[in-house]
Amino acid sequence: MARLPFSAILLMLVGIDLISAQETLAYIPRLTPHNMEGKITTSTFVLDQPRCVFNNVVKEDDDIWLVVAYSSEVDKFKPPRLPLELPFQELKKNSFYMTLSTVEGNYPCPEEDSNNLNVLRVGSETSCTWDLSRPDCNGPLPDPGPYRVKFVVMNNQGNTTETKWSEPITLIQGKSPDSIDTSPVRRRTGVTIIASILSILFAILLAAFIATLCYKYSDICSGADMVSGRDPTITHYTTHHRYDQPAASRSEPHVFG
Repeated sequence: MARLPFSAILLMLVGIDLISAQETLAYIPRLTPHNMEGKITTSTFVLDQPRCVFNNVVKEDDDIWLVVAYSSEVDKFKPPRLPLELPFQELKKNSFYMTLSTVEGNYPCPEEDSNNLNVLRVGSETSCTWDLSRPDCNGPLPDPGPYRVKFVVMNNQGNTTETKWSEPITLIQGKSPDSIDTSPVRRRTGVTIIASILSILFAILLAAFIATLCYKYSDICSGADMVSGRDPTITHYTTHHRYDQPAASRSEPHVFG
């Protein structure tokens, strides 16, 4: 039986050691269950922080990264030698990017009575979207996805620990400008019909109101004519005889006897 060279045995031992070092945790990243605005938008989503997940498995020189991937490509993911080999700006090309690097101290176990909202918003940085000097940019996601995420622990030797992939996360789908109906005729037909009916009703009411006014004022005018006529209950006296007597006396001469 041929003996294996010492160098081959050494490489096998190193490979076994690396495999055992890449521990997969049972933790599954998830969207925050908290009721908050903007949990999912057209370019961002909000995760729960992985608190109490890495406190027993990481070392002081380990960094915790978030891997964001297109859901259909997760089976092709292989942890890179350096996280910056998967920059945000090349997501379309690589189908993955790594961001939100931090240390375990930022994901501590919360106190039992803690009510703090401990979340991570993926896609919140807009200033570094096209900045190639920021490959770890937490930039806005370019399309609805769906996406899946996982946390990976890395140090100088590469990947040491990782979580499972999340469930697919689909962002809100924005409407295409071409699909928006800008025609006021088709969009507001119902409003136009209602306005026409109201206009007709208003015209009918106005005509009825004018007719009522005409009828009312016609009665008033007729009443005025009746008042100006003679009242049969009033007795009128003729006084012309009072003036005839003096006139007659002035015309006849006095006769002296």
